Amino acid sequence: MKYWKYFGITLLIIALDQAVKLWVHYQMDFGTPGQIKVLGDWFKLHYTTNPGMAFGMQLGTEYGKLILTSFRLVAMLGIGYYLFYLIREKQHWGYLVSIALILGGAIGNLIDSVFYGVWLENAPYNAPTPWFHGQVIDMFYIDIWEGIVPEWIPFWGGSYTALWPIFNIADAAIFVGVGIILVFQNTFFKPESAANAKNDDAPLDDIQRQFIEDRDKDS
Repeated sequence: MKYWKYFGITLLIIALDQAVKLWVHYQMDFGTPGQIKVLGDWFKLHYTTNPGMAFGMQLGTEYGKLILTSFRLVAMLGIGYYLFYLIREKQHWGYLVSIALILGGAIGNLIDSVFYGVWLENAPYNAPTPWFHGQVIDMFYIDIWEGIVPEWIPFWGGSYTALWPIFNIADAAIFVGVGIILVFQNTFFKPESAANAKNDDAPLDDIQRQFIEDRDKDS
């Protein structure tokens, strides 16, 4: 039961992430024509796909996507075992929840990469195989600013850029999990110096107790 409590969080993230992605795929038009305003102009639903890593970056080889997806698969297995180990060692519940969120997000995006090229036929046209070449579906768009970057700005000058990336539930789960760990790290990880100080106090207590007993005998 103690394992299912935290792996259940992972499964919930995966189910919710995939349900939203499939709804977006089948119910929304791709790109700007299908964009739905949720809260004015700054928060929208925008159906797009990400063929590579975060912010659309890619490995510049024919098999770059295959390498990336394989790495994600290995990372997922590693995080899954790490969560199992932490639960067995009875680590802080907040840390366990954070790792469960990260695992759920990692698996959610991995499913897209492994299967969507076949299930949804969204692999790039030049992919050597649709398997392991699926594109991740993103939809949540916080529109802080978008437009043509001035020419005088290095690297991005003259290009059309959105200030905030479009993300999905899996991305959000990973972001929240990492954020919780960073904010509460002092709670999750007891400082080693404090633990050592506590251990160092024990022999001193024994010495003091022996000194008092010897003093009482002498008196």
